[in-house]
Amino acid sequence: MTSSTFQSNLMNLQSNLLNFAYMLTSNRDDAYDLLQDTTLKALDNEEKYAEGTNFKGWVFTIMRNIFINNYRRGVRAATIVDTTDNLYHLNLSQDSGIDSPEDSYGATEIQVAINELSADYREPFSMHVAGYKYEEIAQQLSLPLGTVKSRIYYARKRLQERFADYR
Repeated sequence: MTSSTFQSNLMNLQSNLLNFAYMLTSNRDDAYDLLQDTTLKALDNEEKYAEGTNFKGWVFTIMRNIFINNYRRGVRAATIVDTTDNLYHLNLSQDSGIDSPEDSYGATEIQVAINELSADYREPFSMHVAGYKYEEIAQQLSLPLGTVKSRIYYARKRLQERFADYR
């Protein structure tokens, strides 16, 4: 394949490549960047293209590999390694999530609402929130597994209805 034919074929694929890049990135600007990187890489590696090979598949593979490499590079860059003595940053206490008295009141109000549920619903729901598995709750309360699941579901639903406008 001559260089001009190679470039012509590559330019004819630009709209298809852009669609594929947008599908991968879900961002217009990132898709254009990926398209540009792919075009440059294909042009730089023109001599590696083997005559008779599916040209479209070859270029799309280049794009996919560039996307995967960029993604992996981003994941590695986002990884934080604590190199301080005695792992100071990892041992910092975590935020409780309660920032103000209003937030504390919300938690109290939720607890009151849970306590207002009938015991049939309150006990399985409280155990589920505490981390018990459905099977453990069913065994401890001597109830069928389906009953436990439905009671937790209905308790959750009632709480969601009560606090629907809380946001």
